[in-house]
Amino acid sequence: MDVTPTRSVVLELRDERRAMHEGYVFLDEKCLLLAGEMLRELAHYASLQQGFRTAWGIAVAALQAAVARHGLDGLQIYPPLDLGHADVRRTARSLMGVRLQGAVLAALARPAPPAVDRSPEAEACRRAFAQLAELAAPLASVAGNLERLSLEYRRAVRRARALQDVLLPELDRDVYEIETRLEELEQEDAISMRRGR
Repeated sequence: MDVTPTRSVVLELRDERRAMHEGYVFLDEKCLLLAGEMLRELAHYASLQQGFRTAWGIAVAALQAAVARHGLDGLQIYPPLDLGHADVRRTARSLMGVRLQGAVLAALARPAPPAVDRSPEAEACRRAFAQLAELAAPLASVAGNLERLSLEYRRAVRRARALQDVLLPELDRDVYEIETRLEELEQEDAISMRRGR
């Protein structure tokens, strides 16, 4: 180190180490909180995904029945629901600086224009795919939450490791070197004082 070894330097370095250690403890606790929230979001994602998969199976079956009844060309011209006024309503919250969101599709769908060849199969298909759109919004918001939580978790872990593995050991080494140098200087002073008598 290019520092004059004095007791005040040792005290400053110890204060700096204490502050860094508090930062490390904070980051460690932040990692635990983020990991806990990720587990909760994963469980929520799994339940939403299960519901989406079930609805997907129903929609595929309804699509197959509608295609069997109308043919692909007939189903392509079947009037869809008008979701032009549908709205994604979001709720926001924050955890340790990470913005988390919830989303719900408020499907204010207008009635579809009347179909020329109306059938229960096509109507069921239309309803099934509208249901899929409603289920996709919360699933997407939870997936986004998981991405943001994962990014922040990795960032906090890197910072905690840098403090624990690099900065704190460097400070410990600097304090040890300065204290060793101070002891040597005190011994030299004591020897020179004895010789001076």
